[in-house]
Amino acid sequence: MARKGPDFATPVRRVLIALLALALLALFLFWRIDSPRAEMMRTALIDRIVPRFEWALVPVTQLSQMVSGFQSYARLYEQNQELRRELQRMTAWKEAAVQLEQENSKLLALNNTRIDPALTSVTGVVMVDSGSAFRQSVLLNVGARDGIIEGWATMDGLGLVGRIAGVGQRISRVILLTDPSSRLPVTIQPTGERALLAGDNTPLPLLEFIESGDNVRPGDRVVTSGDGGVFPAGLLVGQVVQGGDGRMRLRMAADYERLEFLRVLRSHPAEAVVDSDAVIRRGNEGFIGPQLPESPVEAASASDPLNPGTVP
Repeated sequence: MARKGPDFATPVRRVLIALLALALLALFLFWRIDSPRAEMMRTALIDRIVPRFEWALVPVTQLSQMVSGFQSYARLYEQNQELRRELQRMTAWKEAAVQLEQENSKLLALNNTRIDPALTSVTGVVMVDSGSAFRQSVLLNVGARDGIIEGWATMDGLGLVGRIAGVGQRISRVILLTDPSSRLPVTIQPTGERALLAGDNTPLPLLEFIESGDNVRPGDRVVTSGDGGVFPAGLLVGQVVQGGDGRMRLRMAADYERLEFLRVLRSHPAEAVVDSDAVIRRGNEGFIGPQLPESPVEAASASDPLNPGTVP
């Protein structure tokens, strides 16, 4: 069996490690010396060694830039997520602001509607559309406790919508003018023609029984006539249009697609005439007409100018 030779690598390695440790310790102590001469020596050493090791500093510089870029990206990502959350909150606030603006514009339109000063009103909120394929109506959040009476007219900010057809303590039902059971006497301006607005479950109800259809043109303004005492006169209903079937119809002034607030008009019916004779006598109290003779004798006496007191 061959014998191994002497091992010189291990002692040499140990000596080199010891020398390297001593050199590093000396460099550390030299770097910590607080002396002007040591400072000058350190500066000179840096000037000679560092420029020659720029190639070795390139990876370190690139790595530090990568770490800085990653940290900047992380900050940008957090800021982006925060901006997204803020945008969602602002979108919700924007939607609320748009809804409030729409409600405010509708209420302002209600306040700007020109009606008879003698008519007072109660404003209600449309709760739900209770209409169907055969009946068109809505519910309001005002009722008998608010003084609502069946038959009163309702308007939005533009025109007439319908009438109160059912009253509860807290809610009331409004039959729309487009309902098939709705019949409304109207006046077509400027000609003053009378007609009957008949709902037919379509957005454009019919104008029936027009007195003189030749005087009616599309675009004419239509208002309530007040006939029958159900609705006050002069309330705007809409404009005349000609349907595809050639018949005259009405484009409603009220926005039926966005009924949110309705104004209920307090209308008081006119006094019913019970005693017409009394009205005629009361109206003719100041009129003095010719006195008729109560008998033929008085008539003959009145006809004789010579002897008015004698009978022939």
